[in-house]
Amino acid sequence: MSEIIKVRCLKHIYPDKTEVSVCGLDFIVKKGNRVVILGPNGMGKTTLIGHILGLLKPLEGEVEVFGKNPSKEFKDIRKKIGVVFQNVDEQIIGPTVRDDIAFTLRNEGQDNKTLERKVEEIAAIIGITALLDKIPHYLSGGQKKKVALAGAISMLPELLIFDEPFDGLDPKSKKEMISLINDLNQTKGITTIITTHDINIVPYIADVIYILNDGHIIKSGTPQEIFSEPEVLQQAHLEAPILVQLFERLREQGVKVNIPINIDEAEQMIYGLLKRTQKADNR
Repeated sequence: MSEIIKVRCLKHIYPDKTEVSVCGLDFIVKKGNRVVILGPNGMGKTTLIGHILGLLKPLEGEVEVFGKNPSKEFKDIRKKIGVVFQNVDEQIIGPTVRDDIAFTLRNEGQDNKTLERKVEEIAAIIGITALLDKIPHYLSGGQKKKVALAGAISMLPELLIFDEPFDGLDPKSKKEMISLINDLNQTKGITTIITTHDINIVPYIADVIYILNDGHIIKSGTPQEIFSEPEVLQQAHLEAPILVQLFERLREQGVKVNIPINIDEAEQMIYGLLKRTQKADNR
């Protein structure tokens, strides 16, 4: 898979003189991957995203997105990138959901017939057809996230970036957002980058994880690789997912099990243990 993003050792100074660095390992995103940037709040996740989007210009370091420097050449790559910001209220600007989804399409000169067809198609993909004529201000948090996502994919981007997309969502809305993100990746081939501190969600949305701690990328790997090293998570002030903690305790008690990364794997392992126990009891 080809690399579409490469970031190396950033340094940025905000107007209030706050200095933020993102160094350590290079941050590399390959086409088609689901990449999660995992770390507590205030550790540099949003700063990294800001540089990828060209919203920030590094004082030091290198940023390359689709072969371009985003802080200087974002207009050349903007159609390839969609983004859902943490505070979607600042992102949704249309008086109705329909108008908000149509905003970018209209600015690109789409004729009314094509525009309306595309808005309907996008709304159907995200599951918000019934909301098209609603006023965004009165929608729930989960519905607003879906509207922002619909706007973000209006140009069918190659890359979707989500900054803390699960903040403030109830469990049902989180499941729906996970399903949407994975469906867009699998059916449309859209590469995804997601920042989060919600570690229990990560196994369901990640092919590759980058652990960010105090401005340093300290580890990268698959969910299996990352969660098999709890000391790395502790270094980043993160607790392993509950399932990982449970199976780590079983291993400490001498039970020979691998570490599952989701509930389906855990179910299979527990079922296998029970089957072996039953066979032993029947002898």
